[in-house]
Amino acid sequence: MFDLDKWQEILGTIKKNKLRTFLTAFSVAWGIFILIVLLAAGQGLRNGAQSQFGNDAQNSIWIDGGQTSMAYEGYKPGRNIQLTNEDFYQVKNKTEGIEYASAVYDGRGSKTLSYKNEHAAFTVRSCAPDHRFLENAKIIKGRFINEMDFNEHRKVCAIGFPVQQVLFKDEDPINKLIDVSGTMFKVVGVFNDAGKGDNDRIYIPLLTAQRIYNGKDNVGFMWVTTGTLSPQQNQKVADEIRSNLAKKFHFNPLDLNAVGVFNNNDEFQRVMGMLDGIKWFVFFIGVLTLIAGVVGVSNIMMIVVKERTKEIGVRKALGASPWSIVSLIIQESVFITFVAGYIGLMLGIGVVELIKHFKLEGDFFKNPDVDLSIAITAVVLIVVAGALAGLFPALKAARVEPITALREN
Repeated sequence: MFDLDKWQEILGTIKKNKLRTFLTAFSVAWGIFILIVLLAAGQGLRNGAQSQFGNDAQNSIWIDGGQTSMAYEGYKPGRNIQLTNEDFYQVKNKTEGIEYASAVYDGRGSKTLSYKNEHAAFTVRSCAPDHRFLENAKIIKGRFINEMDFNEHRKVCAIGFPVQQVLFKDEDPINKLIDVSGTMFKVVGVFNDAGKGDNDRIYIPLLTAQRIYNGKDNVGFMWVTTGTLSPQQNQKVADEIRSNLAKKFHFNPLDLNAVGVFNNNDEFQRVMGMLDGIKWFVFFIGVLTLIAGVVGVSNIMMIVVKERTKEIGVRKALGASPWSIVSLIIQESVFITFVAGYIGLMLGIGVVELIKHFKLEGDFFKNPDVDLSIAITAVVLIVVAGALAGLFPALKAARVEPITALREN
């Protein structure tokens, strides 16, 4: 039953000790606030990392040529390893577990694109037909480069949505010819890619680029995916690719500089593991901050009991039960921690929402959401801890004999 007199007494005590109550409440609110913000920050970092990896195929392996750093089978170190179309076909068709594969001859250079009176510089990347699956590029108009384009050295291209906007404005670009640094290419499709900078490019067939730019049959790097293989199976594919290339080019399989075989899935697992560690670390820091707040509540309640010892003695002399004394102190403790915890919770959620509202996120920090179940659980726990913090001083006060309490100065 709601006891109005008891609540008036609690509020009166709080009002008489404003500074003490404020400092106690602040320590609890600050603990909840810090916990919410740290958890949101940890989730934001995790979402950002997942987004960066998710822009490209996750279960993927990158292969590029390098320079040997070890002597092997009579060959001196310092040899350049140049990958070719033959290596691409070998990896694509002879390696078990490969889902999609692409190769790039010249994929980082910026070239001038022209259509009628419009001119702009965009990245021109040569690739194989599977490349759109590797980049997670979505075709929004027309199609991507296909096998016939690739094998017949056709001068066709798929362009990013920003390229369409700059060169064609509102005109339909499909089957239109654009000038790529002096070579005319027919636009066969428009794509949209969520990856940063991945939209500001056009794709042309690898074999066409090699012929036009005198690239012989050289390949800059290769990129393959392994579908739904487990991390262990994915690493086995990467090891097999390195082993096969080592046999062909006669370099030590342990020579990591000769050929780079980058396991994206392995890197993803490593980064996610690191971020999980950070998440637990910030959670631990938040919990310690909460504990500090609870200790503060406990100390304050001990002071309250000390100050009211004589009053408690009078109550007991007048027939007050031990429970009435205990409940009074516990209710005051719970009330302070609940109100402070709720304020801290709302402020923490408010700050997180402001970050999202003003778009203060970045490429590696996205959607810093707070799990409300965790937030509410934290508030409930701080209230329970506040009750326990008030319980022990209250029990101590309830055990004091009236005559002893009345003699207290």
